[in-house]
Amino acid sequence: QGELVESGGGLVQPGGSLTLSCAASTFDIPPVSWYRQAPGKEREIIATLSAAGITDYRNSVKGRFTIALGSTKNTVTLQMNSLTSEDTAIYYCRAIRNRTPYWGQGTQVTVAS
Repeated sequence: QGELVESGGGLVQPGGSLTLSCAASTFDIPPVSWYRQAPGKEREIIATLSAAGITDYRNSVKGRFTIALGSTKNTVTLQMNSLTSEDTAIYYCRAIRNRTPYWGQGTQVTVAS
């Protein structure tokens, strides 16, 4: 039916950078979004790329994160800079087909020294 596969997570030191990637091979993206869920917290949207190519970000990541289409067809990336411990979470890619949202399995990002 549909598959979203995130990759690129890992352990990074505070102030470091990571680039996440989401392969959305059977989806027509954009629009596409990145979400994250920290331990004990609700899942929250952090970045969106609209069908018109317009980006939008959660205030807490503005200026540090960048969502963009990847160089490989049907992929979307999330460039994350100046990471802090507050960015520790599982990061999910979300896309929609036939008005139904689909999620990837998530990729863990841990920011720690």
